Amino acid sequence: MFLNFYYFCSQLNIVNKLALTGFAKNIIKMSTLIAILVVIVLFRAPTAQAQAGEVDESFDPFADYNEFEQQTEEESDINFLRNGRYLTLAFVTGFRGFLGGGFMQAYKGSLHYGAEFNYFFDMQLSGGLAYLVSDHAVDFSSFNADGTVSTRYSGNVNIQVVDFHMKYYFNSDNVTKGLADLNPYTLVGTGYYARTYSLNQSLAADPDRVVGFKIGAGLEIPLMRRQAYFGVQSTYRYVQFPDENKSFIDEAGGDPSGFRPISPKLDGDIYEISLMLGLNF
Repeated sequence: MFLNFYYFCSQLNIVNKLALTGFAKNIIKMSTLIAILVVIVLFRAPTAQAQAGEVDESFDPFADYNEFEQQTEEESDINFLRNGRYLTLAFVTGFRGFLGGGFMQAYKGSLHYGAEFNYFFDMQLSGGLAYLVSDHAVDFSSFNADGTVSTRYSGNVNIQVVDFHMKYYFNSDNVTKGLADLNPYTLVGTGYYARTYSLNQSLAADPDRVVGFKIGAGLEIPLMRRQAYFGVQSTYRYVQFPDENKSFIDEAGGDPSGFRPISPKLDGDIYEISLMLGLNF
């Protein structure tokens, strides 16, 4: 019995030694793994900090930001809100005449009048609409084949124009105060033209409706502490009515036997010298 007990104790001691040996190996393995992880973390921390301090401008959406440009834009907006105009409404009158071709001989220059509306996008650029109308005395003749006068036409021609235009105002900040108040500008636009004859002899023709173009320049002088303005504008209008390329007139409603040569030919362009009195809003 004593021998059995001794044998049991011997086996238990061997088992304990084996258990302790396995536990120690696990402790060593875990310690080694923790040490490796600590070294990796300590090595990567300075690298991450260095990368955080370096910014790649090629991927930075704010790389082109310029504080001076933003300040300049803000000052421009404030200047427009304080000193700029949003809308103008003006009464227009002046002289409408004709250039080139037979218009200078057949049509007489006359007064034109109407109204103009402008909307300002900023201090220097505006877009607008204008309506102008004028009546002109007209006198021309048709001729027979032998050169004798067939019919003399006289009476009145009415010309109405509705146009859209853009105005560009020159920057006058760097000139003297007196000249800066003149507000010079240039303009370009397109319009719808309607021409209607009222003659002593009826013609086989309907009112003419065409599209034309215009360019011009002008000055605006502030009035009433800039609540109003007085303007002077010169305009050249390029327009081609349907009969400009014809040297005859239809006196028989489409029958070729009724075609008669006319003199002077009804061709040419239009110019205007306008005065404007307007209000600023």
